[in-house]
Amino acid sequence: MDSVVPGGNATPTTDDPTPDAGGGWTPRLVVSFASMAFLLQMLACAYLMISIALPGISAHFHTTQGVWLVTAFLLVGSIASPILGKLADTHGKRLMLLWCVGLSAVGALLAALAPSFPLLLIGWSLTGMLSPCVFLVYSLIRDVYPARTVPMAVSVSTAGMGLIAVPAPFLTGWLLDNFGFRSIFWFFVVVLTLLVAVIRFTTSESPVRLRSRIDLIGALLLSLGLGGLLVGISFGPMWGWTAPATLGYLLGGIAFLVAWYASALKIREPLIDPVILEMRPVAMTSISSGMCYGALAAFSILLPTMTMTPSELGLGYGFGVSATGYALFQTPQGIATLLGGVVVGALATRMSPKKLMVAGMSLMTIALLMFAVTHDSKILVVLLAVLVGIGGGMGYAATPNLLIASVRPELQATTGAIASTAGNVVPAIVPIVVFAALNSHVAMSVDGAMLYSSTGIALGFAITAVVAVIGVIAALAIPNTIRQQGLPTHEDDPVAEDAVRVTAH
Repeated sequence: MDSVVPGGNATPTTDDPTPDAGGGWTPRLVVSFASMAFLLQMLACAYLMISIALPGISAHFHTTQGVWLVTAFLLVGSIASPILGKLADTHGKRLMLLWCVGLSAVGALLAALAPSFPLLLIGWSLTGMLSPCVFLVYSLIRDVYPARTVPMAVSVSTAGMGLIAVPAPFLTGWLLDNFGFRSIFWFFVVVLTLLVAVIRFTTSESPVRLRSRIDLIGALLLSLGLGGLLVGISFGPMWGWTAPATLGYLLGGIAFLVAWYASALKIREPLIDPVILEMRPVAMTSISSGMCYGALAAFSILLPTMTMTPSELGLGYGFGVSATGYALFQTPQGIATLLGGVVVGALATRMSPKKLMVAGMSLMTIALLMFAVTHDSKILVVLLAVLVGIGGGMGYAATPNLLIASVRPELQATTGAIASTAGNVVPAIVPIVVFAALNSHVAMSVDGAMLYSSTGIALGFAITAVVAVIGVIAALAIPNTIRQQGLPTHEDDPVAEDAVRVTAH
């Protein structure tokens, strides 16, 4: 486990030794894995539960700005990811993971006790620190789990995030009906506090360190750039795309990102070295992963919109199911997503993760194209949703396996942060594009709710399929033979010549 960047920029520590690389699952390791997998379920749960509770929260505080709860959560996660990636590589991945979970619990506590909406917004935005936990979990697993358990562990932990979509609506409804919206936040306080303790006592700290300084100027520029873009994208439909506020955030965000990149090219130890961004396996994996997340985000909106529309309206689609009835479609998809992760975990040691990524994204593309062609049969819709779930699960699970193969251990968290940022930004954009298409094909309005024509629904699925196709193309561009790389010691050094070769089968 003694991993060193060429030139000696990383140093291992042995305060908390890792398990034997040749070992297998032990009771302690099982509890460790279960706690971290459940932590990622809590991240997925955060999106679902707050969306369901949003109307009640907005009514209680008499505000029309409830959407900021979702945006602020996403914003904090996106901004924090690059910084936490570098901190994790330099100070310890478990340490940063515990800080993220602990701060998220504090944020949930502030939200639970908040007497006003602004304070609740501050608290819940802090809970957005759960977002970086995705790459912190799989990079920590890579460092401290026995080698033969890593592919399955990282695959199932990431792909399994979809399972919470099944019980979360029922749990949320029970909490809201019996205890009010604050019970949602108390739920997170209790569970996250317990997870901090379990992870602390069952999971070893990574012995890998990157000896580097934190680029504070770069962190500020990158944070402002990502923040400006996400706010502009999130509120563009509400404010208007040509509104001064929208243009100001978008152009300002782009300007700060350009300034960050220019800064990263000049300083010796940037927050994210451009060398990493230029590594084709990292760049293409991040793009393909982002498209996977984006396509699934749009699909998660299109499917309930389509299935909950009453069939008697004669729009050529719709089954008129209730929120509870929607479980008929949601449950098989959630199970299929986990199955896709298991497939990757089982095959990752015998087949190139690139091939698994291509297969998953291709399966998703085919299913989405079929949705665009036909969506009037309940059985067919369930089957196609299962295919989307399997493809998405494979895409989720192939991402960490590809990144682990692409860079050395001391850069895992930094690289994971890049993919995490793509996984936040792309899903913010794609649903907006899909809704723009839907809103140009409104068939009728019922009680103030817009209902779309069959052509509009088909167009929405077609756009989502195009996103998946971009993911396939990016995955195909990943090299067949991946050279596991570190950073050069000096600015004028080539990437290390002694890189480890990981050859596709």
